[in-house]
Amino acid sequence: MILQEGKMVDATLIHAPSSTKNRDRKRDPEMHQTKKGNQWYFGMKAHVATDTQGLVQAVEFTAAHVPDHRVLEELLTGDEKTVLADRGYDYPQVHEFLRKQGIQDAVARRRFPGQKTGLQALQRFNRRVASIRARGEHAFRVLKCQFGYRKTRYRGLAKNGAQLTTLFALVNLYLVRKELCWLRA
Repeated sequence: MILQEGKMVDATLIHAPSSTKNRDRKRDPEMHQTKKGNQWYFGMKAHVATDTQGLVQAVEFTAAHVPDHRVLEELLTGDEKTVLADRGYDYPQVHEFLRKQGIQDAVARRRFPGQKTGLQALQRFNRRVASIRARGEHAFRVLKCQFGYRKTRYRGLAKNGAQLTTLFALVNLYLVRKELCWLRA
């Protein structure tokens, strides 16, 4: 599978302070909690669409409890030929939307309980999609490890979204820093 023109779509959790030691004695009302694995998280999600080089093309911000697949349409611009995504986007309405738009569907598939046939083909497909989709994860690594943005700084989605939009623009500059150095020389 060779990805020429497409988007890699993914989301990451951004923690928010869950403390109630403030003037209102309440947690941030725009943030919510969600369960990932056996761990509960309180905060927001940053949904990102990246191009084939891993550069961020579109961002959306929601509370943590919003499922990933509900934000897919807002992340797409309409010029994609292929969409790669993890299993969080494996829903019939997502596959139907991509088919109607004429976009090649490369969403990782879930194994359903009781499924006995086609497991090896499913694993091969998911492994190929994951190897390509890994480039889209680099933006999250730079955001959280290089820039240290693991927890929200403000109350509300609007302020945190504005800061994250700026940070994702800086992530793009960080990811192309070597190419920018060659342009200067």
